[in-house]
Amino acid sequence: MNVLEHTETKGTMNERQQQPHTFHIPVMGLGYTIDTPLKVARFGISSVVSIIEDELVERMGEFHCGQSGEPYEPVPSSDPDHRARRVTAYLDLMDRLVKRQVEALRQEPFVTGTDIVKYFGMLPDTSPHREMYKDMMAMAEGHARQAYQDELRRTIRAGSIDVNIMSKIDRTNYNKEGEPLPPEFADAMAAFRGFAKSTLSSSIVLSAGYNPRVYAYIAQFNDFLPDVNGALCKKVILKVSDLRSALIQGKILAKKGVWVSEFRIESGLNCGGHAFATDGILLGPILQEFHDKREAMAAELFELCNRTLAEEGKHQLVGPPSIRITVQGGIGTVEEDAFLRTYYGMDGTGWGSPFLLVPEATNVDEHTLQQLTQATPDDYYMSWASPLGIPFHNFRPSTSEAQRKSRTIKGRPGSPCYKEFLSTDTEFTATPICTASRQYQDLKIKQLQAKGLEQGAHDRAYARITEKDCLCEGLGAGALLKAGMTPAHKLEAVAICPGPNLAYFSKVVPLRTMVDHIYGRTTLLNANDRPHMFINELKLYVKYLAREIDEVRDAMTVKQQRNIETFRSNLLNGIHYYEELLPILQQQAQDRVHRFKSDLEHFAEEVRGLTAPEPVVA
Repeated sequence: MNVLEHTETKGTMNERQQQPHTFHIPVMGLGYTIDTPLKVARFGISSVVSIIEDELVERMGEFHCGQSGEPYEPVPSSDPDHRARRVTAYLDLMDRLVKRQVEALRQEPFVTGTDIVKYFGMLPDTSPHREMYKDMMAMAEGHARQAYQDELRRTIRAGSIDVNIMSKIDRTNYNKEGEPLPPEFADAMAAFRGFAKSTLSSSIVLSAGYNPRVYAYIAQFNDFLPDVNGALCKKVILKVSDLRSALIQGKILAKKGVWVSEFRIESGLNCGGHAFATDGILLGPILQEFHDKREAMAAELFELCNRTLAEEGKHQLVGPPSIRITVQGGIGTVEEDAFLRTYYGMDGTGWGSPFLLVPEATNVDEHTLQQLTQATPDDYYMSWASPLGIPFHNFRPSTSEAQRKSRTIKGRPGSPCYKEFLSTDTEFTATPICTASRQYQDLKIKQLQAKGLEQGAHDRAYARITEKDCLCEGLGAGALLKAGMTPAHKLEAVAICPGPNLAYFSKVVPLRTMVDHIYGRTTLLNANDRPHMFINELKLYVKYLAREIDEVRDAMTVKQQRNIETFRSNLLNGIHYYEELLPILQQQAQDRVHRFKSDLEHFAEEVRGLTAPEPVVA
């Protein structure tokens, strides 16, 4: 469909109105949002907690029990099911504490400084409850004002306490005798079971692609299946990069009787943490396809899901129920946010990295927080630091990066590996080890030295080996340091993985100020020249393609050449799509459309110049 034929989507308004806010806070690292619900859920803001790192979960559970006066019952690592039990205990704790917070908020007076005033003051301007609150505040004392207050208290709704599992982090675990444990004790499986057995009525976000055994596991828990009324106690959210992957994964789950309640689209490169690049397909065309085909997809998944449920004699969905479609990655202004929701019909947006500058919402230690306020755009870069071999957004000034470089200079590259969550490599050992570990890097460097490469090739290979960093420790250290706890083994170096969009924010602000920025009631952008989010993503893809070509230039295969040409073609098609979008964007922000157009022309010329060399014939 031509973008100029597009009509604004209105059919999802009822779903939107069920949410107090139009945005959510995505998962960030292992520790940056691990207790964010305790900070923001009472204000109606949904957020996502990483539950894969059970040792961090256990320590944060101990901390919050101490803060709240709840009894703390440790789950020792000697317990055969300690991973799942730790997750369940922590999530149940958060569930109790948030419910307690909301009940206390409901009882507060409507006076300056109270959480109840903060709750209504942060709602979007389009919220009828915010309007009702403003009307109430303008009233004189009396029965009418009291009636308004009573009704407002009834409308208060907590944000969702959602959890995240990165499907690729699912190593097999072993007993003391070195024998592999059954699959249900693998990392992702155990974390999933921990959520499934919790008291939460919320969603699990499955990211990083398809994990067959986790997907097969979901239907074993009744909370993920319809009850007698067709309702779901726990829901599944799939983080996806495009419609094709959404439909494939949605069908896999539907054939097991599991309904996907939300597809969370994330920019392939303009995001934080691990970056899963598409084949050059840009965010705008991806959103367009979701907009055009969402109803057909929902109908197909509904038919598949209910057929499976009927064949198995289980309760069926009443509906078809709605599927939420949300988007995240690089959003920075109220205009961009509104455009995604109105033009593409997105049911919500995710705002991640800017919240790293909000101490009320996330866990960033003071030293790293100050580094972020002083950072330049060049401090945010795409690295190969992840042991998973996936591009990873990194922060040059971080103490973890400084520690990695120091170890390498001293001739002791690599990290001690205590947690082993990313241990997946079996090149040198029967039992998987981590490519960021000292053990692996020592073996890999010895292998490299035996090859006798010329100096330039040797140095490049050496740098790629030693660039891997310990994320299990680094991505959780900040949360422990902020809570006043010492990380295990005194590994206090902090790794942080903001998206490149954070380069345009520099100010530490309260929660309400960041929410006001999202809704256009203030602006927090710094003086750095910020293009439109679509242009920022395009720039990242062009840079990514150039790097891919450089890495294989001297040994190009026919397959690699074909892949590069497909990537390049998709980029040019995306640029053409944005050129057609210019008249629509002009209606939204006329003063920026000329900049958008010139940026497109610049990157189109750059992409046309990125051609793959002829393949090397063996």
